[in-house]
Amino acid sequence: MTSDKEQQLDTSGLKCPLPVLKAKKALKTMHAGATLRVIATDPGSVGDFAHFCDATGDALLESHAADGVYTFRIRKADDK
Repeated sequence: MTSDKEQQLDTSGLKCPLPVLKAKKALKTMHAGATLRVIATDPGSVGDFAHFCDATGDALLESHAADGVYTFRIRKADDK
């Protein structure tokens, strides 16, 4: 379930670097403090999203894997 401040992005079937690039584009349209829930199927996305959040300052709130599906919740950092 997503709240008013949470958007969802399904990148299932996409390979690196597309899940991160699509998340980056989505986060640009969001306000600081908003949350993006990303669904991916690329195993490399686990490391990719960790590095992405380290580089951008966004918070990786959740990283979960089950049955080949990876779910990430990212909170957008304060606008700079």
